[in-house]
Amino acid sequence: MENKEKIIVSWSTGKDSALALHELMQSGIYEIVALLTTVTEEYERISIHGVRRILLERQADSLGLPLEQVYISKNCSDGEYESKMRKVLLKYSDKGVSAVAFGDIFLEDLRCYREEKLSLIGMKGIFPLWERNTRELAGMILSLGFDAVVTCVDSEILDKTFVGRKFDKQFLSALPAAVDPCGEKGEFHSFVYNGPMFRYSIEHRKGKIVLRNKHFYFCDLMPV
Repeated sequence: MENKEKIIVSWSTGKDSALALHELMQSGIYEIVALLTTVTEEYERISIHGVRRILLERQADSLGLPLEQVYISKNCSDGEYESKMRKVLLKYSDKGVSAVAFGDIFLEDLRCYREEKLSLIGMKGIFPLWERNTRELAGMILSLGFDAVVTCVDSEILDKTFVGRKFDKQFLSALPAAVDPCGEKGEFHSFVYNGPMFRYSIEHRKGKIVLRNKHFYFCDLMPV
């Protein structure tokens, strides 16, 4: 049998990452070597999503996959981010990993950035959800049995009542028409706590909702 292509998966803890991982697993052509996540060092939380590191680690354990955490500072510059990511990716490249998979859907400039940086070290990007209809993807997330909670919303687009809610049909139907159903323009972010490839559900409870930088509402998720 032909050897499977070794890849790592960029993992945000959210629904798009989870759906991309599911698609990659179902394809049967990849060996997923690790999940790759950036963690803000001072907060011990996943960058942008605001999820506690312990919940990330429980996700990886439930998925049965190794986890590579890249620590960045809270005021991380592009230079710091690129330097740290390059170091980690070169380590995996030396182990025969040829690509990094992402859950991006239609942000062209972000895809170009990723592909450019990967090409500098002889790697490529894989985008299993690229240019697919986001309403259909949102429906697929629900029909496959993923359970996710919204951990962050952009207060300039969505009000406080949307954060901390389960990502479900009721949430989707309540979204304003201009908001992407997958939050692909940064309107909201999520944490997946169960799904078809999870061995167990990640138990948690909702903590405080806070406004950060006068811009983003975060719902703290507490491990149980």
